[in-house]
Amino acid sequence: MRRVTILTMMFLFVLSLAGPAMAQSATKDECVAKCKEAAQLVNEKGLDAAIAEINKKDGKFVWKDSYVFLMDLDGKMLAHPVSPALIGKDQMGLTDKAGKLIVKDFVEVAKTKGEGWVPYMWPKPGAEAPAKKLTYVYRVTGKNLFTAAGTYE
Repeated sequence: MRRVTILTMMFLFVLSLAGPAMAQSATKDECVAKCKEAAQLVNEKGLDAAIAEINKKDGKFVWKDSYVFLMDLDGKMLAHPVSPALIGKDQMGLTDKAGKLIVKDFVEVAKTKGEGWVPYMWPKPGAEAPAKKLTYVYRVTGKNLFTAAGTYE
């Protein structure tokens, strides 16, 4: 549990540094399109190439105040352009301020529906108070992987 708290704090710190550069809010349509594009990249170019592209902090999968990340269905982070310290780590225990198991919900949506939105409370970059966030989860066809990207309401 302490490890999850430390990782969460590291993640929030990195987001607070990126906040001023990400002033505009991503739209839900952009999140869907970027997740599907990243999933297509996995299937067309392979996992290693997709991870390399998604991990680029100045790449096409980082825009406005959002970014795509890639996880497996066990909750392990495979690619994250904003918080590379999370890569390779099990995130199943990650909770929001209300105690909601966020990644567990991501995995559940990917496994059961293949795609969908997960609501939770998360601080906006540069803010301390949590705000309502929606993250779109999209399962990569034929793989035990999903892409995800979020936006604040």
